Amino acid sequence: MVHGLIVGKFYPPHAGHHSLIDAAAGACDEVTVVVAPSTVESIPLADRVAWLREVHAADPHVRFVGVYDDLPIDYGSADAWAAHCALFRAAAGDRRVDLVFSSEAYGGELARRFGARHVPVDPGRAAVPVSGTAVRADPVANWAFLAPPVRAWFTRRVVVVGAESTGTTTLARALAAHLRLRGGAFGGTTWVEEYGRMLTSLKMADLAPGQAMADLEWTRADFVTVTREQNAAEDAAARSGGPILLCDTDSFATAIWEERYLGDASQPVRDAARRPALYLLTSHEGVPFEDDGMRDGEHLRAWMTGRFRAELAASGVPWLELTGTYRARLARAVEACDDLLAKGWDLADPLLPAGR
Repeated sequence: MVHGLIVGKFYPPHAGHHSLIDAAAGACDEVTVVVAPSTVESIPLADRVAWLREVHAADPHVRFVGVYDDLPIDYGSADAWAAHCALFRAAAGDRRVDLVFSSEAYGGELARRFGARHVPVDPGRAAVPVSGTAVRADPVANWAFLAPPVRAWFTRRVVVVGAESTGTTTLARALAAHLRLRGGAFGGTTWVEEYGRMLTSLKMADLAPGQAMADLEWTRADFVTVTREQNAAEDAAARSGGPILLCDTDSFATAIWEERYLGDASQPVRDAARRPALYLLTSHEGVPFEDDGMRDGEHLRAWMTGRFRAELAASGVPWLELTGTYRARLARAVEACDDLLAKGWDLADPLLPAGR
């Protein structure tokens, strides 16, 4: 039984890491991958391990073990090497290691200390031109090297909310189309439809002849269903889209809709709320009300806009109210998305070797 070892931070996991793991999986009967970040880093250890397990689920002989490593890094110190290797050995289960796979310069010494043979894999990053440093510096430029669960973590969610017939759907769709035209990482930009509208359509289909929107009965369970389905749709879309995901309302907005129909928002619905990167509130002012057969709240639009303003102000999430013409709203929304991207992801630097 040939046992291979890989040690790394995987901050974050990318195509180069997956290629390294695939090489080890193809050459060994068993592979142990030790994910060993420091606690100062921004991506949780549990997330990295879960992402790697998902991507390599087809290789059951590859196991992933997570351990935090805050020990000083000094490649010239025997004591530092011994401390790190003791940590890695304990994580690997004190089992004999035959091969150490690495793309890093320290791979040879790591292998020697495990009494194993070093197998370098694409050390010059020629086959897969990416690194964790490059991804952290510019996730957008390296989007193609990220697996779906990692993309989902990096995706910035922009949620459009507003009262009935204020253009939330139109704006979300238009923003997604605008970003797609940029190509590259943005070529897959998508938007998530409002599940509440879909549920309304289903409930209306069950109405008796002669009944209309005003005859619908809403329950607490309906709004819990909306939050569950809305969150699931967002999560699925974030895995396959671009760096920005547009959402036509979300679980936070569902609480306000529950208040509108049932008088207040229930705790399960409030608890389902997420924290996106940005909210865009479409004002009702200057927007004619259009009754498409699934709307009955023209008289409540001002109240709902006010509720959204109050709840957004208290949420702690950045938000922007859009007013004016459609073109003005779209231009301001595009500018807000660009500002969001310009701020970057602000990931903490990993611990660096002594002298750097």
